[in-house]
Amino acid sequence: MRHAHWYFDFVSPYAYFGLLRLRELRDGLDVEYCPVLLAELLNRCGQKGPAEIATKRLWTYRSCTWWAAERGIPFRFPAVHPFNPLPYLRLAIAADRKAHAVVAIFEAIWTTGADPADQSVLTAVARSLGVELSVLADPVVKDALRLQTDHAAERGIFGVPTLVVDEQLFWGADATDFVKAYLADPAILATDEMQRLATLPIGAKRKTS
Repeated sequence: MRHAHWYFDFVSPYAYFGLLRLRELRDGLDVEYCPVLLAELLNRCGQKGPAEIATKRLWTYRSCTWWAAERGIPFRFPAVHPFNPLPYLRLAIAADRKAHAVVAIFEAIWTTGADPADQSVLTAVARSLGVELSVLADPVVKDALRLQTDHAAERGIFGVPTLVVDEQLFWGADATDFVKAYLADPAILATDEMQRLATLPIGAKRKTS
């Protein structure tokens, strides 16, 4: 069975959807859960998140809500978004990044409509995982998240969710079918056309301020 790393941030609804689709890969992958700070990855790439562009923000919220309803997925945007995910990312680390802990945190944020900034929400999910909130301030936990984010950036990860298999990056919840195809036949990334894409010339560049 192949080992894979799944990079995520609880602030992303797509990471929640990606989490649900990981179930489709359980027979072919041993997945290691890797919480990272999306805001830092975006900063390093010099890009904005969907919620930082007004029209894209509304589109994203509507699209995610429709997508979940169409598939019968329990889903409700939290009371505020974006929100500060740091306490929840640190909670995942304090809970040893176990699958059940990651699932519990995502569900607390993305199925209840609660305000993630409400201390009672964090307290309740931490208690359910047997984690003391004081642990979240431990320098070891903080450093672990920082190092995890640094490692993700070094691997070229630019967004979440991203699944890394054999050092190949598969970004987005909708990449699951691509992952399945790769697991069945890794040679799909070695075709002439796929190889050509790696060195495709840039014909024009957008001016940035």
